[in-house]
This record gives sequence, C-alpha cells and structure tokens, in this order.
Amino acid sequence: MTTAQAAPGRLAADRVTLRYGDRAIATELSVTIPDHSFTVIVGPNACGKSTLLRAFARLLKPAAGRVLLDGEQISGLPAKELARRLGLLPQSSTAPDGITVADLVSRGRYPHQGLLRQWSREDERVVAESMAATGVDALAERYVDELSGGQRQRVWLAMALAQQTSLLLLDEPTTFLDIAHQVEVLDLCARLHREQDRTLVAVLHDLNQAARYATHLIAMRDGAVVAEGPPAEIVTADLVERVFDLPCQIIEDPQTGTPLVVPAAPGRRTADR
Repeated sequence: MTTAQAAPGRLAADRVTLRYGDRAIATELSVTIPDHSFTVIVGPNACGKSTLLRAFARLLKPAAGRVLLDGEQISGLPAKELARRLGLLPQSSTAPDGITVADLVSRGRYPHQGLLRQWSREDERVVAESMAATGVDALAERYVDELSGGQRQRVWLAMALAQQTSLLLLDEPTTFLDIAHQVEVLDLCARLHREQDRTLVAVLHDLNQAARYATHLIAMRDGAVVAEGPPAEIVTADLVERVFDLPCQIIEDPQTGTPLVVPAAPGRRTADR
C-alpha cells in the first residue's frame, strides 16, 4: 500500500471486519481520518467505501475490530453524545411530507435538547447561521419537497451543520445531481472545511472531483486501502489502473493544478491490455 504521512485523527477504524450477512466486505481494515482534512474515499463499485463510512457513522457494527472516536469505542457512546460529535449526510435522505426548510434544519438541534434544555435563542441563532452558510436562508419557508435536487442537498447539509459537529460524514453527496449542482455542493463542502475548520469525510464516485476537492484521498479496492495521502502525491496512472482497471494519462487540471485523469482512447485501452 502506498501511504503518505497523515496527521493524527479523532476518527479511526482499527482492524475492522465489515460484513453484510455472510459476505465479508473488508477484513482487518485500519484507516485513520486526519484531523482538519477534507478526506475523500474513492474506489470501484462494491470496494467497501460506503460500507466503511457506515461503520464510521455507527450504522454498521463491525464483526471484529473497533471504530474509535476521540479514543473511545463508538459503539459505547450514547446516541445524543455521538450526534453532538459526529454529523452524517446519508446517501438517500427523505424529508417528512409538508415540512419547511427551516423546520427540517431545526431538527439538527435535537442532540442539544433535553428535559432541562428546550428550544433557545442559541438554537435559533445556529439554525439561521447554518441556513446562511449553505445559501438556503431565502428558502426558509419553502416546503422541502418543492425544491430542486441541489437545493435539497444544501438543506440537508444545513441540518447537519446545525448539529455543530466538527466531524461531518457525507455518503455520495452528489448522487443524482447534474454536473452544475455537483460542483455547487462540493464547492460548499470545500468552503465549510476551509472557513469553519471542519473535518469532512466524503465518499465520491468521480476521481477527478475527488482529486480537485480532497486534501486527503483514500483509494480502496476489494475492501482494502491501496493508497492514501494528498491527491497530488498519490494520483498516478499506475494507481488508477490498479484501482479502477483504467489505463489513463494524468495531467494537471488547468483550473486548479490538481491531478486530472484522462482515460486512454478505447482502441489504446484494448491494445494496452
């Protein structure tokens, strides 16, 4: 495995084995998410990237090994305590019928509520700031089911921000969005990472988008980490072929200077094999 030096992290998988029924997705997998990074996990379909994110979010219990948050096993944390430390934007999010944007974003404050602490001015302020940060404040009174895909995704991000967690997990946040809305959502994620110093962990399918936005990239195949580190250091033609079985050329993105994957022409791909 190719590995670049990474900063210590609060969130880690320690020799986890992940299964769906009798089918093993990953065996003794260890991954640490660097603090203050925008980490993106990539790999071919069924390589284990979303499964790993589900384990990080405590949606999937490892068959063996440990998922650690701040040195504690995530399995032992009370639900509200976990939600105050770790936010999640799942792959498919469904809002209740007839709910407004403001009401949905307000649900992000649930982990901070209790018998002795009900809705407060602080909650109101956080919700307003979260909507402003994601550009949905003008939509506050609109019904969520009236919005476009890109708008809805920004609303769900606002709800996750309202949790006020410094760690945010995003499972394929651009799925089902057109290219303009994909860029819009990823630009927003990059800004949240940069301006609010949040640690973001996202699963993406598009390697070029991952290389453009990630500060730390994790490439997986067959339930194992093949390489990890800054995209400029690890994204090579050899890595792309090993992970995706795709002959290619790596050039510099003319807009960002990040690695840009250019697949070989169909005839050349066949000849190279």
